[in-house]
Amino acid sequence: MTQDRGELVSLMEPMRISESSRHRASLSDLAVELAAHSAGFRRSLPEGVLRALADLVRSMNCYYSNLIEGHDTHPIDIERALNNDYSTNTEKRNLQLEAKAHIAVQRWIDDGGLAGRAVTLDGICEIHKRFCELLPDELLWVENPDSGEKLQVIPGALREREVGVGRHIPISPGALPRFLDKFTQTYRNLGKSETIISAAASHHRVLWIHPFLDGNGWVARLMSHAILLEALDTGGIWSISRGLARNVRTYKHHLAECDQTRRNDLDGRGHLSEEALASLTRFFLEACLDQVKFMEELVQPNRLHQRIKLWTEEEVRADTLPHKAWRILEAILYRGELPRGEVSQLLGTSDRHARRAVSALAEHGVVVSESTRAPLRLAFPAKLAYRWMPGLFPEKYY
Repeated sequence: MTQDRGELVSLMEPMRISESSRHRASLSDLAVELAAHSAGFRRSLPEGVLRALADLVRSMNCYYSNLIEGHDTHPIDIERALNNDYSTNTEKRNLQLEAKAHIAVQRWIDDGGLAGRAVTLDGICEIHKRFCELLPDELLWVENPDSGEKLQVIPGALREREVGVGRHIPISPGALPRFLDKFTQTYRNLGKSETIISAAASHHRVLWIHPFLDGNGWVARLMSHAILLEALDTGGIWSISRGLARNVRTYKHHLAECDQTRRNDLDGRGHLSEEALASLTRFFLEACLDQVKFMEELVQPNRLHQRIKLWTEEEVRADTLPHKAWRILEAILYRGELPRGEVSQLLGTSDRHARRAVSALAEHGVVVSESTRAPLRLAFPAKLAYRWMPGLFPEKYY
C-alpha cells in the first residue's frame, strides 16, 4: 500500500501572494509591464518570421532547460537529432533523444495540446508521460542514494515512494492526489493578471510536491511555459528557461528559500514563507521581462535584416549562393512568406534559375516550405544562430 503520512494540504500555504502583501503592488506592476512587452513583441513580427522564431526558441528552451539539469547538449547536436542524425556515442545519443523529446512536448504545448490544463493533474501527468515515453530506457532509471537500488521511472505515473530532494522532504506518495487537487483548485481559472503573478508560485509548488520519481524539473518548466503561453499569448517566441539557466544559482536559491517555513508574524499567515515566495515571484517575472527584451533587441527588423544580409553576401562571394539570393530572404523577412511562383519575377530570372536559388537556400537550411508547391518561409538554423541571433546560445559552441 502506498504510504500516506496524513499531511494536511495547508502545509503548502500560501499558494498565492496575498492582497495584503507589501510586495503585491510592485509585482502587479511587473506583470502588467511583462504583458505589454510580450504582446508588443509578438505584434511586431510577420507570421512567417514568428513561426521560424518559435521553432528556434523550442531548441533554445530545450537547451537551457536541460542545462539546468546538468545535461549540456550542443545546440547543433539538438538540430541534428531533429533530422534523425544521431551520435555514435551512446551517452551523446541519449542526450540528443532527450532534447528531441523535450522539443516534441513543447511543440505539442505550442500547438494548443495543453490549453486550459497546464495546472491540472491530468495535464501535469500528460507532460511527464509524453516526455518520458520518448526517452531512451537508460534515462528512465534512478538510483536510491541510500540503498543503491535502481528504480524505474514510469511515464506519467505518480511516484509511489518517499523521496528526498536536498534538505527538502516532499510529501508522502499517498498524499499526492489531494495536494495536486488543491494545486489545481488554486491555480486554475485565475484571471490573466493573477495567472501571471502566480506563475512562479505554481512553478515552485509543483516542485515542492514532487509528483514524479524523476523529471519534475522538466515538467515544472514546461508547465510554466504553457501557463505563460496561454496567459500572455507569447506565440512561443521567448523562453523563461534561458532566464532561469543564466541565473541558475539564484534560481535554485529562491526555490530552496521557498521550501522554508514562515519566519515570523510578518511573514504571511501560511505554513511556508510568503516573503520567500514574493522574492521568487519578482525574480521570475524580471527574468521573463529580461528575456522578452533580449529577444526584441535580437530581432529588431533593421538589425536582423543587416545580419542576414551580411551572411548572404559572404555566401555569395564564396559561391555557395546565387547573386540575388538576398532578394528572396528580404521578401520573406518583410512579408512572412513568399509564394514560389513569384520568385522568378522577384529575381528577374527564368523559372529554372529561380528554382536553383531556392534549392541553394534550402540546402543552407534558411528557407523551408510545407511542400514543393507551398510558400517559402524563413528558418533559423542552429548552426547560424551565432551569426543571425548572437547571444542566443553560448559562444563556446561556435
